[in-house]
Amino acid sequence: MPIAIAVDRLTKNYGATRALDGASFEVNKGDVHALLGENGAGKSTIVKVLSGLVRPDSGDVRIDGRILPFGSPRASRALGISTAFQEISQIPDLTVGRNLLLPEEPLRAGIFIDRAASRRRVAEIIEEQELQDIHPELDFRDLDLPLRQKIEIAKAIARKPAILLLDEPTSALSGKDVDWLERRIEQSRASGATIIFITHRMPEVRRFCSRLSILRGGQHVGTFATDTVSDDDVMSSIVGRSIGSAYPHRAPTHLPLPDAPALLAVERLAVSPRLLEATFQIRPREIFGLGGLQGMGQLELFHALFGIESPTAGNIAVDGRPVVLASPRDAVRVGLSLVPEERKTEGLALKLCGKHNVSLPVLDRLSRFGWINSGRERDEVARILARVQVQSRALFTPCSAFSGGNQQKIVLAKWLLTESRILLLFDPTRGVDVGTKREIFLLMHEFADAGGAILFYSTDTAELAHLCDRVAVIYRGRIASILDGEEASEDGILRIALGTGSRSEKAYEPAE
Repeated sequence: MPIAIAVDRLTKNYGATRALDGASFEVNKGDVHALLGENGAGKSTIVKVLSGLVRPDSGDVRIDGRILPFGSPRASRALGISTAFQEISQIPDLTVGRNLLLPEEPLRAGIFIDRAASRRRVAEIIEEQELQDIHPELDFRDLDLPLRQKIEIAKAIARKPAILLLDEPTSALSGKDVDWLERRIEQSRASGATIIFITHRMPEVRRFCSRLSILRGGQHVGTFATDTVSDDDVMSSIVGRSIGSAYPHRAPTHLPLPDAPALLAVERLAVSPRLLEATFQIRPREIFGLGGLQGMGQLELFHALFGIESPTAGNIAVDGRPVVLASPRDAVRVGLSLVPEERKTEGLALKLCGKHNVSLPVLDRLSRFGWINSGRERDEVARILARVQVQSRALFTPCSAFSGGNQQKIVLAKWLLTESRILLLFDPTRGVDVGTKREIFLLMHEFADAGGAILFYSTDTAELAHLCDRVAVIYRGRIASILDGEEASEDGILRIALGTGSRSEKAYEPAE
């Protein structure tokens, strides 16, 4: 089988951190090849090396037998490499159309942008990539995350690459959007592309990929035909140990208190135009799931509960008392915390160290007469970082230096330090490896077991089915059903989410 990509003994250090440690592997021509590993295992560094964004310290890469010049995006593009990044690379202030064409907009006389040719090319891309639901004149910043991810993927594929790198392409996609991605992958394979597919979701590896390679600690652990290894074997190879069940068991003594008053009660809440009506209650010790296809009003619900958007109707009560949440400050004051959709832009100040990120919501608690007690701040943050299993160097290291999984745990640490009683988790495991996912699940259990309430939205229906005590399914802006017990299975959730299941009257019943 001809070799499309040969990675040979790549090494890359960032200060004291070794991102790649002599990694070597090969990708067959025409394959869809999964690249797996924990956050920080070296996957994204390899993508950046192939894309020309990072120069390794040693080693080499051959593309169809030709040496790849390092540190040059132009040279990578000349060898037919195109990348769709997880951390989206588009320019927010430009339109969708302009972003689809950059950096190679059609020119007249080699100087001026050819507007007519640009419009024609954008129309061709939209038709080829099935993006008719996105207007090319919209500003990129006005799209929600799934649509931004689709534009990132479509732009990479539209270049007709020989090598297509997909870095966590489904982290913001679900349902019909993953079906859309499958058609795009088949389109690329039909045109002769070789695809590297980075993901943490094994069902997608089995759906899309014929072979997989595993990285651990910057080294290549092994390459396997997908149908020759079990999920447990893959997970054990990724983390270097057995991690047990993907979904930790919760002790029966820690289940929700059936007769306890609700910690959070939402009645006929609306945020026009997407969220039309939501009514539910969450009790102490309860992990309450929110399922549904993207864009059905989930984000608006979370934003309303954290004071980011103003409701157009309805009421919110915390611990039995009506509240008005005009700002995130109001939400934090009454005991609500939010782990947002995008950790890098909404959850963290990446240039600040972990200590300053984690202590932000509680500076008033750590201050006296306007002066921060730096010793107490350090001790409090160190304690909570140890609880979420983040290295103590995060105290003084910028958050940009950490992997996505550790960044997410730092976001969680920030809100755990506030000692809030209600935790709003918006897709907290997006782009997170299997080991870190399990750590997040255990933190969720710990929070709920201590008497807290969790509202948990996930694009992964399996997470909702396995982790939640009850699951509300949102459809066309309304909570269509609240499922519990055997009803709250993956199949049961998906049927309601797709509009094919029955609508239960439980959707409007308060918790017993």
